[in-house]
Amino acid sequence: MTGDNNIIVRELTADDLPARIADLGAILTACVHDGASVGFILPFTAADGEAFWRDGILAELRAGGLVLLVAERDGRTVGTVQLDHATKPNQRHRAEVRKLLVHPDARRGGIATRLMAEIERRAKGLGRTLLTLDTRTGDGAEPLYLGLGYEIAGRIPDFCRDTITDRLDPTTILYKRI
Repeated sequence: MTGDNNIIVRELTADDLPARIADLGAILTACVHDGASVGFILPFTAADGEAFWRDGILAELRAGGLVLLVAERDGRTVGTVQLDHATKPNQRHRAEVRKLLVHPDARRGGIATRLMAEIERRAKGLGRTLLTLDTRTGDGAEPLYLGLGYEIAGRIPDFCRDTITDRLDPTTILYKRI
C-alpha cells in the first residue's frame, strides 16, 4: 500500500473484490459514458459494469494470474488498473497492463500516474522485465504512457469501435522495459 496527497493505492484480492464490485462498476460505467475505449460501447449500464468485475475479473483473481490495484482518495475508490501476468512459459518475463481507469470526476490529480508506478513495482516483484499495453490512438492516456517512458511499438488501424458512434478507431501498442 502506498499513499500521499490523500491517495492510497492498494491491491485487491479475490476475497476483497465482492465488496468493491459496486464501486468498480461505477468507475467503469462512468469511464465508458465519458468515451473511454476500454472494450465496451453504449448503451452500458451500472449492471453491465458490475458484471464485468463479478463475472470476469473475479475468476482471473482466483486463478492467480492477475494483480488488481485500486486508488482511493479520501476514502472513495477513484481508480483502478490490472496486471495480467498469466503468461505461457516462454513469456514469463512480460506482463500486460490492462484497464487503467480513473473516474472522470477524479482525473488530473496524479491518480493514473500513481497506479502505473505501483503496477510497475508489482510487475518487477513478479520478475517481469517488459510491460505491454494498448490504448486508442489519440486518447488522453497516450501522452500519459509516453511520459511514463512507454514506447510505441506500432499502430493498428480500425482496431476498435468508438464507444458512442460506429466509427472504427486505431489503437497504439506500447511497451516499456522495466
